[in-house]
Amino acid sequence: MQRFGWNLHLVNRETQTDKSGNDPGLELVNACRNGDRKAQKKLYDALAPKMFAVCLRYMGNRNAAEDILQDGFVTLFTKLNSYSGEGSFEGWARKIFVNTALMELRKNDALKMSDDLENARDLSSGTTTQLENLGYRELLGLISGLPAGFRTVFNMYVIEGYSHKEIAENLGITEGTSRSQLQRARALLQDKIKKKT
Repeated sequence: MQRFGWNLHLVNRETQTDKSGNDPGLELVNACRNGDRKAQKKLYDALAPKMFAVCLRYMGNRNAAEDILQDGFVTLFTKLNSYSGEGSFEGWARKIFVNTALMELRKNDALKMSDDLENARDLSSGTTTQLENLGYRELLGLISGLPAGFRTVFNMYVIEGYSHKEIAENLGITEGTSRSQLQRARALLQDKIKKKT
């Protein structure tokens, strides 16, 4: 069974307990559930950097990502009682932030952009070599620069591991549209990478 420790990394429950045999991460969650402001601040400080990166990947700019981060924390603290203690708390929290970003994108109709699959280009074999020359931050910057619909499908499929069926259900689009947007995202990234290297 996976739990989180003080630094919210996945750790084995048996190896991450305090002297009393309790999981300090679960104690922090329980303190937050009881309205402990210091515990809420501690949880916020531990999660905010990672969840901001998730929000930024989906929203594409810092201001929108900051808004989603705040909305996500409101939702997280509101729904904290629904966390069962099973599995990764960070994974549970991540879903909240992804869903918050997706709701905002849907609300603004940012996901309606679509191209036909036949117009999409595949990644060429040279892109892998070019990717090796880019740093992590540069790659995230390129992903953030994609149009919202392409960026969202790319993030969900490549980074979050959703299937095209799950993406279609979550975004209210067809599986073909999901595939098309992924291919277009890859083609646009390929072009951006070629220009950068």
